[in-house]
Amino acid sequence: MTETETETETWTGPATDSLPVDAANALLVGRAWLPGVEGPAVVVLRDGVLHDLSATFATMRDLTESSNPRDALRAAEGPAVGSLADVWANTDPDTRRQDRPWLLSPIDLQVVKAAGVTFPVSMLERMIEERARGEAGAADGIRSIVLDALGGDLRDLVPGSPQAMRLKEVLVEAGLWSQYLEVGIGPDAEIFTKAPVLATVGSGSDVGVLAESRWNNPEPEVVLVVSSRGEVVGATLGNDVNLRDIEGRSALLLGRAKDNNASAALGTFVRLFDETFGLDQVRTETVTLSVRGEDGYALQATSHMEQISRDPADLVSQASGVHHAYPDGFVLYLGTMFAPTDDRGEPGLGFTHHVGDVVRISSPWLGSVVNRVQHCEALPAWDFGIGALIANLARRNLLAG
Repeated sequence: MTETETETETWTGPATDSLPVDAANALLVGRAWLPGVEGPAVVVLRDGVLHDLSATFATMRDLTESSNPRDALRAAEGPAVGSLADVWANTDPDTRRQDRPWLLSPIDLQVVKAAGVTFPVSMLERMIEERARGEAGAADGIRSIVLDALGGDLRDLVPGSPQAMRLKEVLVEAGLWSQYLEVGIGPDAEIFTKAPVLATVGSGSDVGVLAESRWNNPEPEVVLVVSSRGEVVGATLGNDVNLRDIEGRSALLLGRAKDNNASAALGTFVRLFDETFGLDQVRTETVTLSVRGEDGYALQATSHMEQISRDPADLVSQASGVHHAYPDGFVLYLGTMFAPTDDRGEPGLGFTHHVGDVVRISSPWLGSVVNRVQHCEALPAWDFGIGALIANLARRNLLAG
Protein backbone atom coordinates (compact mmCIF):
# COMPACT_ATOMS: atom_id res chain seq x y z
CA MET A 1 0.00 0.00 0.00
CA THR A 2 1.42 3.36 -0.96
CA GLU A 3 1.30 6.41 1.30
CA THR A 4 -1.17 8.09 -1.07
CA GLU A 5 -3.48 5.10 -0.80
CA THR A 6 -3.12 5.19 2.98
CA GLU A 7 -4.27 8.80 3.07
CA THR A 8 -7.45 8.06 1.14
CA GLU A 9 -8.28 4.63 2.51
CA THR A 10 -7.68 4.81 6.25
CA TRP A 11 -8.69 7.08 9.11
CA THR A 12 -5.10 7.43 10.30
CA GLY A 13 -3.98 9.73 7.47
CA PRO A 14 -0.56 9.78 5.82
CA ALA A 15 2.61 8.93 7.72
CA THR A 16 4.04 12.39 7.05
CA ASP A 17 1.32 13.93 9.26
CA SER A 18 2.88 12.19 12.27
CA LEU A 19 6.16 14.06 11.91
CA PRO A 20 7.36 17.47 13.15
CA VAL A 21 8.00 20.18 10.60
CA ASP A 22 11.77 19.74 10.95
CA ALA A 23 11.67 15.95 10.95
CA ALA A 24 14.81 15.66 8.85
CA ASN A 25 16.85 17.14 11.69
CA ALA A 26 14.90 15.71 14.66
CA LEU A 27 15.92 12.75 16.84
CA LEU A 28 12.74 10.66 16.57
CA VAL A 29 12.58 7.34 18.35
CA GLY A 30 9.67 4.98 18.94
CA ARG A 31 8.72 1.35 19.27
CA ALA A 32 7.42 -1.18 16.77
CA TRP A 33 6.05 -4.70 17.03
CA LEU A 34 8.21 -7.13 15.06
CA PRO A 35 6.30 -10.28 14.06
CA GLY A 36 9.53 -12.19 13.45
CA VAL A 37 10.43 -12.06 17.15
CA GLU A 38 6.85 -11.71 18.41
CA GLY A 39 7.79 -8.70 20.45
CA PRO A 40 8.60 -4.97 20.55
CA ALA A 41 11.72 -3.17 19.41
CA VAL A 42 13.09 0.33 19.86
CA VAL A 43 13.22 1.98 16.44
CA VAL A 44 14.76 5.19 15.17
CA LEU A 45 13.56 7.12 12.13
CA ARG A 46 16.29 8.01 9.63
CA ASP A 47 15.61 9.29 6.13
CA GLY A 48 12.09 7.87 6.13
CA VAL A 49 13.19 4.40 7.26
CA LEU A 50 12.73 2.79 10.68
CA HIS A 51 15.77 0.95 12.07
CA ASP A 52 15.72 -1.71 14.80
CA LEU A 53 18.01 -0.74 17.70
CA SER A 54 17.31 -3.80 19.86
CA ALA A 55 20.95 -4.88 19.88
CA THR A 56 21.87 -1.60 21.58
CA PHE A 57 18.68 -0.76 23.50
CA ALA A 58 16.50 -3.68 24.52
CA THR A 59 13.92 -1.19 25.82
CA MET A 60 13.13 2.49 25.50
CA ARG A 61 13.98 2.70 29.17
CA ASP A 62 17.56 1.64 28.36
CA LEU A 63 17.89 4.53 25.92
CA THR A 64 16.35 7.21 28.14
CA GLU A 65 18.39 6.02 31.13
CA SER A 66 21.71 6.28 29.27
CA SER A 67 24.01 9.07 30.44
CA ASN A 68 23.48 10.98 27.19
CA PRO A 69 20.44 9.72 25.24
CA ARG A 70 21.07 12.16 22.38
CA ASP A 71 24.58 10.91 21.64
CA ALA A 72 23.67 7.30 22.39
CA LEU A 73 20.88 7.38 19.82
CA ARG A 74 23.09 9.01 17.20
CA ALA A 75 25.73 6.30 17.64
CA ALA A 76 23.32 3.35 17.55
CA GLU A 77 22.95 1.29 14.38
CA GLY A 78 20.55 -1.45 13.41
CA PRO A 79 18.83 -3.20 10.51
CA ALA A 80 15.97 -1.59 8.63
CA VAL A 81 12.49 -2.57 9.75
CA GLY A 82 10.78 -0.88 6.82
CA SER A 83 9.79 2.52 5.57
CA LEU A 84 7.74 4.69 7.91
CA ALA A 85 5.02 4.82 5.26
CA ASP A 86 4.69 1.02 5.14
CA VAL A 87 4.88 0.47 8.91
CA TRP A 88 2.42 3.30 9.51
CA ALA A 89 -0.02 1.89 6.96
CA ASN A 90 0.09 -1.46 8.78
CA THR A 91 -0.57 0.18 12.17
CA ASP A 92 -4.27 0.71 11.35
CA PRO A 93 -6.02 -2.10 13.31
CA ASP A 94 -8.68 -2.43 10.59
CA THR A 95 -6.23 -3.46 7.88
CA ARG A 96 -3.24 -4.72 9.88
CA ARG A 97 -1.35 -7.76 8.64
CA GLN A 98 0.07 -9.76 11.51
CA ASP A 99 3.13 -10.79 9.48
CA ARG A 100 4.31 -7.18 9.07
CA PRO A 101 5.58 -4.68 11.68
CA TRP A 102 3.42 -1.93 13.15
CA LEU A 103 3.99 1.00 15.50
CA LEU A 104 3.38 0.88 19.26
CA SER A 105 3.37 3.43 22.04
CA PRO A 106 6.87 4.95 22.12
CA ILE A 107 7.48 4.15 25.82
CA ASP A 108 7.72 0.92 27.77
CA LEU A 109 8.99 0.68 31.39
CA GLN A 110 8.47 4.35 32.30
CA VAL A 111 5.76 5.09 34.87
CA VAL A 112 2.89 7.07 33.36
CA LYS A 113 2.10 10.20 35.40
CA ALA A 114 -0.13 13.19 34.67
CA ALA A 115 -0.55 16.71 36.01
CA GLY A 116 -4.07 18.08 36.33
CA VAL A 117 -5.54 21.59 36.48
CA THR A 118 -2.41 23.27 35.16
CA PHE A 119 -4.29 25.90 33.14
CA PRO A 120 -6.27 27.84 35.80
CA VAL A 121 -7.60 30.40 33.34
CA SER A 122 -9.89 27.90 31.65
CA MET A 123 -10.62 26.24 34.99
CA LEU A 124 -11.81 29.49 36.52
CA GLU A 125 -13.88 30.31 33.46
CA ARG A 126 -15.59 26.92 33.68
CA MET A 127 -16.37 27.61 37.31
CA ILE A 128 -17.79 31.00 36.41
CA GLU A 129 -19.97 29.53 33.66
CA GLU A 130 -21.17 26.74 35.94
CA ARG A 131 -22.05 29.12 38.78
CA ALA A 132 -23.74 31.56 36.42
CA ARG A 133 -25.90 28.77 34.91
CA GLY A 134 -25.98 30.54 31.55
CA GLU A 135 -27.13 33.89 32.97
CA ALA A 136 -24.92 36.57 31.40
CA GLY A 137 -25.56 39.05 34.20
CA ALA A 138 -24.64 36.52 36.88
CA ALA A 139 -21.51 35.52 34.97
CA ASP A 140 -20.37 39.12 34.79
CA GLY A 141 -20.91 39.51 38.53
CA ILE A 142 -18.91 36.39 39.39
CA ARG A 143 -16.17 37.36 36.95
CA SER A 144 -16.01 40.80 38.56
CA ILE A 145 -15.42 39.21 41.98
CA VAL A 146 -12.59 37.08 40.60
CA LEU A 147 -10.96 39.90 38.66
CA ASP A 148 -11.18 42.25 41.65
CA ALA A 149 -9.48 39.63 43.80
CA LEU A 150 -6.75 39.18 41.23
CA GLY A 151 -6.25 42.84 40.57
CA GLY A 152 -5.51 42.08 36.93
CA ASP A 153 -5.85 39.60 34.10
CA LEU A 154 -6.52 35.96 35.02
CA ARG A 155 -3.46 34.97 32.99
CA ASP A 156 -1.27 36.72 35.57
CA LEU A 157 -2.24 34.25 38.30
CA VAL A 158 0.71 32.33 39.79
CA PRO A 159 -0.30 29.25 41.82
CA GLY A 160 0.78 29.49 45.47
CA SER A 161 1.44 33.23 45.27
CA PRO A 162 -0.02 35.74 47.77
CA GLN A 163 -2.34 36.89 44.99
CA ALA A 164 -3.61 33.32 44.54
CA MET A 165 -4.11 32.90 48.27
CA ARG A 166 -6.13 36.13 48.37
CA LEU A 167 -8.27 34.78 45.56
CA LYS A 168 -8.83 31.63 47.58
CA GLU A 169 -10.07 33.68 50.54
CA VAL A 170 -12.46 35.66 48.34
CA LEU A 171 -13.84 32.53 46.68
CA VAL A 172 -14.33 30.79 50.04
CA GLU A 173 -16.20 33.81 51.35
CA ALA A 174 -18.35 33.82 48.22
CA GLY A 175 -19.07 30.08 48.51
CA LEU A 176 -17.22 29.41 45.25
CA TRP A 177 -14.34 27.24 46.46
CA SER A 178 -13.73 23.73 45.13
CA GLN A 179 -11.11 20.99 45.42
CA TYR A 180 -10.08 21.62 41.80
CA LEU A 181 -9.28 25.26 42.53
CA GLU A 182 -7.06 24.11 45.40
CA VAL A 183 -4.69 22.33 43.03
CA GLY A 184 -5.21 24.96 40.35
CA ILE A 185 -4.05 27.97 42.34
CA GLY A 186 -2.53 26.45 45.49
CA PRO A 187 1.16 25.65 46.00
CA ASP A 188 0.86 21.92 45.28
CA ALA A 189 0.15 20.56 41.82
CA GLU A 190 -2.15 17.64 41.16
CA ILE A 191 0.11 14.76 40.08
CA PHE A 192 -1.52 11.36 39.58
CA THR A 193 -0.74 8.01 37.98
CA LYS A 194 -2.52 7.84 34.65
CA ALA A 195 -1.91 4.26 33.55
CA PRO A 196 0.12 1.16 34.44
CA VAL A 197 3.53 0.49 32.92
CA LEU A 198 3.17 -0.79 29.32
CA ALA A 199 -0.55 0.07 29.19
CA THR A 200 -0.35 3.10 26.89
CA VAL A 201 -1.37 2.85 23.24
CA GLY A 202 0.37 4.48 20.32
CA SER A 203 -0.64 6.64 17.41
CA GLY A 204 -2.81 4.87 14.86
CA SER A 205 -4.49 2.76 17.55
CA ASP A 206 -7.94 2.93 19.11
CA VAL A 207 -8.44 4.72 22.43
CA GLY A 208 -11.11 3.71 24.89
CA VAL A 209 -13.91 5.31 26.88
CA LEU A 210 -16.16 3.30 29.19
CA ALA A 211 -19.48 2.39 27.63
CA GLU A 212 -21.28 3.74 30.72
CA SER A 213 -19.81 7.24 30.30
CA ARG A 214 -22.12 9.82 28.75
CA TRP A 215 -19.85 12.86 29.12
CA ASN A 216 -16.22 12.54 28.09
CA ASN A 217 -13.61 14.24 25.96
CA PRO A 218 -10.01 14.07 24.72
CA GLU A 219 -7.30 15.99 26.53
CA PRO A 220 -4.49 17.00 24.16
CA GLU A 221 -1.24 17.42 26.06
CA VAL A 222 2.50 17.71 25.73
CA VAL A 223 4.17 14.83 27.55
CA LEU A 224 7.69 14.97 28.97
CA VAL A 225 10.01 11.97 29.10
CA VAL A 226 12.03 12.08 32.33
CA SER A 227 14.94 9.90 33.44
CA SER A 228 15.40 8.41 36.91
CA ARG A 229 17.79 11.30 37.57
CA GLY A 230 14.95 13.77 37.11
CA GLU A 231 16.35 15.02 33.80
CA VAL A 232 13.89 15.77 31.00
CA VAL A 233 15.37 13.94 28.01
CA GLY A 234 12.58 14.29 25.45
CA ALA A 235 8.94 14.94 24.75
CA THR A 236 5.97 13.59 22.83
CA LEU A 237 2.24 14.24 22.50
CA GLY A 238 -0.52 12.51 24.40
CA ASN A 239 -4.25 12.12 24.82
CA ASP A 240 -5.22 11.89 28.50
CA VAL A 241 -8.72 10.57 27.79
CA ASN A 242 -11.13 11.99 30.35
CA LEU A 243 -14.52 10.74 31.60
CA ARG A 244 -16.03 13.94 32.96
CA ASP A 245 -19.25 12.45 34.28
CA ILE A 246 -17.49 9.82 36.40
CA GLU A 247 -14.86 12.13 37.89
CA GLY A 248 -17.54 14.80 38.31
CA ARG A 249 -19.50 12.52 40.65
CA SER A 250 -16.54 12.42 43.03
CA ALA A 251 -12.84 13.25 42.87
CA LEU A 252 -12.27 9.88 44.56
CA LEU A 253 -13.37 8.26 41.28
CA LEU A 254 -10.35 9.71 39.47
CA GLY A 255 -8.86 6.24 38.99
CA ARG A 256 -12.03 4.90 37.40
CA ALA A 257 -12.34 7.98 35.22
CA LYS A 258 -8.71 7.99 34.06
CA ASP A 259 -7.30 4.45 34.08
CA ASN A 260 -9.13 2.13 31.70
CA ASN A 261 -8.32 -0.10 28.76
CA ALA A 262 -6.56 2.01 26.09
CA SER A 263 -7.33 5.28 27.90
CA ALA A 264 -3.84 6.80 27.51
CA ALA A 265 -2.32 7.49 24.09
CA LEU A 266 1.22 8.63 23.27
CA GLY A 267 3.23 9.24 20.14
CA THR A 268 3.83 8.97 17.35
CA PHE A 269 7.49 9.31 18.36
CA VAL A 270 9.49 10.60 21.31
CA ARG A 271 11.61 13.54 20.24
CA LEU A 272 14.85 13.51 22.21
CA PHE A 273 16.29 16.81 23.33
CA ASP A 274 19.27 18.02 21.31
CA GLU A 275 20.88 21.25 20.13
CA THR A 276 17.71 22.39 18.33
CA PHE A 277 14.94 21.15 20.62
CA GLY A 278 14.59 21.34 24.38
CA LEU A 279 12.46 22.53 27.25
CA ASP A 280 12.36 26.10 25.93
CA GLN A 281 10.66 24.85 22.75
CA VAL A 282 8.20 22.85 24.88
CA ARG A 283 7.34 25.99 26.83
CA THR A 284 6.29 27.79 23.65
CA GLU A 285 4.67 24.89 21.80
CA THR A 286 1.19 25.22 20.33
CA VAL A 287 -0.98 22.10 20.45
CA THR A 288 -3.86 21.69 18.02
CA LEU A 289 -6.79 19.30 18.45
CA SER A 290 -9.22 18.07 15.83
CA VAL A 291 -12.13 15.69 16.34
CA ARG A 292 -13.90 14.23 13.32
CA GLY A 293 -17.01 12.12 13.81
CA GLU A 294 -18.57 9.51 11.56
CA ASP A 295 -21.72 11.66 11.73
CA GLY A 296 -19.92 14.56 10.03
CA TYR A 297 -19.22 16.36 13.29
CA ALA A 298 -15.99 18.40 13.34
CA LEU A 299 -14.25 20.29 16.12
CA GLN A 300 -11.02 22.30 16.15
CA ALA A 301 -9.23 23.74 19.20
CA THR A 302 -5.80 25.07 20.07
CA SER A 303 -3.79 25.17 23.31
CA HIS A 304 -0.76 27.36 23.93
CA MET A 305 1.84 26.07 26.35
CA GLU A 306 2.81 29.65 27.18
CA GLN A 307 -0.46 29.88 29.12
CA ILE A 308 0.37 27.02 31.49
CA SER A 309 0.32 28.20 35.11
CA ARG A 310 3.13 25.98 36.37
CA ASP A 311 6.44 25.71 34.55
CA PRO A 312 7.07 22.20 33.18
CA ALA A 313 10.30 21.96 35.19
CA ASP A 314 8.33 22.72 38.37
CA LEU A 315 5.83 19.98 37.56
CA VAL A 316 8.69 17.52 37.06
CA SER A 317 10.17 18.46 40.43
CA GLN A 318 6.79 18.01 42.10
CA ALA A 319 6.46 14.56 40.53
CA SER A 320 9.93 13.27 41.44
CA GLY A 321 12.84 14.00 43.73
CA VAL A 322 13.94 12.96 47.19
CA HIS A 323 10.28 12.40 48.04
CA HIS A 324 9.62 9.96 45.15
CA ALA A 325 12.04 8.07 42.92
CA TYR A 326 11.37 6.34 39.61
CA PRO A 327 14.23 3.93 38.86
CA ASP A 328 13.09 3.43 35.26
CA GLY A 329 12.07 7.04 34.71
CA PHE A 330 8.60 8.32 33.95
CA VAL A 331 6.56 10.32 31.48
CA LEU A 332 4.48 13.29 32.58
CA TYR A 333 1.37 14.61 30.84
CA LEU A 334 1.50 18.38 31.43
CA GLY A 335 -2.24 19.12 31.38
CA THR A 336 -4.58 20.74 28.88
CA MET A 337 -6.55 23.94 28.34
CA PHE A 338 -9.16 22.07 26.34
CA ALA A 339 -12.60 21.83 27.98
CA PRO A 340 -15.26 21.71 25.23
CA THR A 341 -18.59 23.31 26.09
CA ASP A 342 -20.34 23.50 22.71
CA ASP A 343 -23.32 21.20 22.43
CA ARG A 344 -23.01 18.11 20.29
CA GLY A 345 -26.54 17.04 19.62
CA GLU A 346 -29.08 17.69 22.37
CA PRO A 347 -28.94 21.27 23.70
CA GLY A 348 -27.46 21.63 27.15
CA LEU A 349 -25.46 18.39 27.16
CA GLY A 350 -22.21 19.85 25.86
CA PHE A 351 -19.57 17.85 24.01
CA THR A 352 -19.02 14.13 24.39
CA HIS A 353 -17.37 11.50 22.25
CA HIS A 354 -19.20 9.21 19.85
CA VAL A 355 -17.80 5.83 18.95
CA GLY A 356 -15.76 6.20 15.78
CA ASP A 357 -14.52 9.73 16.48
CA VAL A 358 -11.04 10.33 15.06
CA VAL A 359 -8.93 12.49 17.37
CA ARG A 360 -5.76 14.11 16.05
CA ILE A 361 -3.44 16.02 18.38
CA SER A 362 -0.56 17.82 16.69
CA SER A 363 2.14 20.43 17.18
CA PRO A 364 4.93 21.86 15.02
CA TRP A 365 7.85 20.46 17.03
CA LEU A 366 6.38 17.07 17.99
CA GLY A 367 4.28 15.90 15.03
CA SER A 368 1.01 14.22 15.89
CA VAL A 369 -0.80 11.40 17.63
CA VAL A 370 -4.03 10.19 16.02
CA ASN A 371 -6.49 7.76 17.55
CA ARG A 372 -10.02 6.51 17.03
CA VAL A 373 -12.51 6.32 19.89
CA GLN A 374 -14.08 3.00 20.85
CA HIS A 375 -15.60 1.58 24.01
CA CYS A 376 -12.98 0.14 26.36
CA GLU A 377 -15.00 -3.05 26.68
CA ALA A 378 -14.92 -3.64 22.90
CA LEU A 379 -11.16 -3.25 22.51
CA PRO A 380 -8.66 -6.13 22.69
CA ALA A 381 -7.63 -6.84 26.26
CA TRP A 382 -4.26 -5.51 27.40
CA ASP A 383 -2.22 -8.69 27.80
CA PHE A 384 1.42 -7.75 27.14
CA GLY A 385 2.69 -6.62 30.52
CA ILE A 386 6.05 -6.55 32.28
CA GLY A 387 6.24 -10.33 32.66
CA ALA A 388 5.54 -10.86 28.95
CA LEU A 389 8.16 -8.26 27.99
CA ILE A 390 10.84 -9.86 30.17
CA ALA A 391 10.08 -13.30 28.80
CA ASN A 392 10.22 -12.04 25.23
CA LEU A 393 13.52 -10.22 25.73
CA ALA A 394 14.98 -13.31 27.38
CA ARG A 395 14.06 -15.47 24.38
CA ARG A 396 15.80 -12.94 22.14
CA ASN A 397 18.92 -12.92 24.38
CA LEU A 398 18.52 -9.18 24.92
CA LEU A 399 18.65 -9.12 28.72
CA ALA A 400 21.88 -7.97 30.31
CA GLY A 401 23.78 -10.71 32.08
